[in-house]
Amino acid sequence: MKNNLIKLVVAATLSILANNNSQAADVNLLNVSYDPTRELYQQYNPVFAKYWKEKTGDTLTVNQSHGGSGKQARSVLEGLEADVVTLALAYDVDQLYQKRKLIPEKWQSLLPNNSAPYTSTIVFLVRKGNPKAIKDWNDIVKADVSIVTPNPKTSGGARWNFLAAWGYALKHNNNEEAAAKTFITQLYKNSAVLDTGARGATTSFVEREIGDVLITWENEAYMVLKEFGADKFELITPSSSILTEPPVAVVEDVARKHGTTDVATEYLNHLYSKEGQEIIGKNFYRPTDPEIAAKYAKQFKSLELFKIDQFGGWNAAQAKFFADDGVFDQIYAAGK
Repeated sequence: MKNNLIKLVVAATLSILANNNSQAADVNLLNVSYDPTRELYQQYNPVFAKYWKEKTGDTLTVNQSHGGSGKQARSVLEGLEADVVTLALAYDVDQLYQKRKLIPEKWQSLLPNNSAPYTSTIVFLVRKGNPKAIKDWNDIVKADVSIVTPNPKTSGGARWNFLAAWGYALKHNNNEEAAAKTFITQLYKNSAVLDTGARGATTSFVEREIGDVLITWENEAYMVLKEFGADKFELITPSSSILTEPPVAVVEDVARKHGTTDVATEYLNHLYSKEGQEIIGKNFYRPTDPEIAAKYAKQFKSLELFKIDQFGGWNAAQAKFFADDGVFDQIYAAGK
C-alpha cells in the first residue's frame, strides 16, 4: 500500500512538471527607450530574463530600440509595437494616451515615484584640463565657447538641458523671463550642432571632437569617463540643475495584443527591486530606493536641484517652450 502511494505521488509530480514544461514559452518584449539607456538595459535585460525564467519557465528575449525621446514616442504613435516604453520625460509618455489611448490616462500612478524608477540631472562634460575654465552655466554662454546639445524638438534630454539652463538664468536674474530668454538665446547661438538625441550629441563631442562643452545627462557623462577615460574628459557639476525623472510605462494596448501584459508589467516592477536598483546605480543613474541610493550617493556631486513643477509640470513646459512657435523656436531663430 505504501509503495503504491509513493508511486502515485511520483507520477503526479512528474505529470505536473511535464505540464509546466509544456506551458513554458519563448517570449519577446520590445523596450522603446531614449538615447543614453542602452548600457543600462543591456545589463538589466539578461538579469530580468533569468529572474523570469526561474519564476515561470519562459525564455524571455528583450529587444531594445533607442533614439531621441520625442522621436521614439512618435515612432510608437506611428505603429512601432513597443510592449514597454522607458522614455526621458513624462510628456512623451503621456502622448501615448493623449493621441492614441495606448496607455491608461493615470499611467503615472501605476508604479512608485510617478513611474520613475530612477532620477538623474544635467551636467557638463569638457575636455581634459578644462581649457575654457567652465564651472557653471554662466561660463558656457561666453562668446568664445562652443556648445554641443541635442535638439529639443526630438530629444527629451535636450528639453531637460533647456529647462536646467532656464531655471539657472531665472534664479540669477531676479526671476525676470526677459533676462532668461536672452541667456538661452546666447546659449543656442553658441551651439555648434543640434543632434537628434543625447547619444548623437555625445558622439559629436567625444568622437567627432566638436565643441568645448557637452550639456548632457549626468549618467551619460560618467559613461564617457568610464569608456573613454578621465585622462581625456572632465565632468563639471554646475551649482544648480534640474532633477530629471525619466518615467516608464507598459503600452497596455500593444501588450494585450502580444499577450505580454504580465511579463511587461513585471519587467518594469523589477526595476524597483534591490537587484534592479543596483544595476541602476552601477550605470550612474540615481536609484530611488533609499538604501541603494545611499550606497551610490558618494559617486554623485552635490548641487541644488529644482523640479519640473517649477515650470507648472511637463504639459505646461512643453506648450510654453517647445511647441511650434514656442520660446525655443523664437530664441533659436533669434540666435541664428
